[in-house]
Amino acid sequence: MIFSTLAFVLNDGLMKIILIELSVYQAIFLRGMITIPIMSIMALRTGGIVFKSTRRDKIIILARVAAEVLATFCFLTALRHMPLGNVTAILQAVPLFVTIAAVLFLNDTLGWRRWIAVTAGFCGVLVIVRPGLEGFSIYSLWALGAVICVTVREIATRQLSEDIPSLPVALMTAIAICGFGAINLTGQNWVALEATHLGYLTVAGIAIVGGYLFSVMAVRIGDISFVSQFRYTGMIWAVALGFLLFGDRPDLATILGAIIIIIAGVYSLHRERIVCKEKIRI
Repeated sequence: MIFSTLAFVLNDGLMKIILIELSVYQAIFLRGMITIPIMSIMALRTGGIVFKSTRRDKIIILARVAAEVLATFCFLTALRHMPLGNVTAILQAVPLFVTIAAVLFLNDTLGWRRWIAVTAGFCGVLVIVRPGLEGFSIYSLWALGAVICVTVREIATRQLSEDIPSLPVALMTAIAICGFGAINLTGQNWVALEATHLGYLTVAGIAIVGGYLFSVMAVRIGDISFVSQFRYTGMIWAVALGFLLFGDRPDLATILGAIIIIIAGVYSLHRERIVCKEKIRI
């Protein structure tokens, strides 16, 4: 999971460099042209590119793909205008948003301790976003939009039947994101590519595929409530890469908000682990 978060943040950092000169649409289209062949070969080798699905699963997959496309657009729009560490800090709130969504849509229950943790997590988000204050950036709302879309994606993923393979669904998502970029490129100026652009895009494409694979490996091998806590290492990678690549130094409010979110998220996962053990005993 640590390698997974590193791979995703590396992709984010390289995409931020690319977005200095390329539009979001051109960037995701070109990255898709790299990731789709890689994922197609992997799906063919595992024999999972064709699978049977019910009408319900098809609707859920469609919703998941749509949420992923919107999440990518919102995230990259925020990333283009905000420091890498700030955007990643806001994205750390995804587990807390998923917890709330699970209560609303999956009939999960929360004890008072986890409600306090979730509330604290939202306070941490507000500390980072700073609505109405001097440090507020309108692009923070794009990052929050990405959090909401990722939450929808996670809830949709939980609703999929267990026999639906992961790789073809991820491949369909990559194709949809690439297609979204291609459609929106119509009428926009195409930036002539240089060798550095291709280099960054290639590494970013490989990194995002690697992030997906490492994540699947971690979840399938390890206990999910334990492994999920290591997603928060993404904040460490984001701050380090933000400083190395762009000279960014997160301000005190961003650091404080991120710490609040991470503590709240880890505690919420800890409580979930305890509740699961108690249910097993019963």
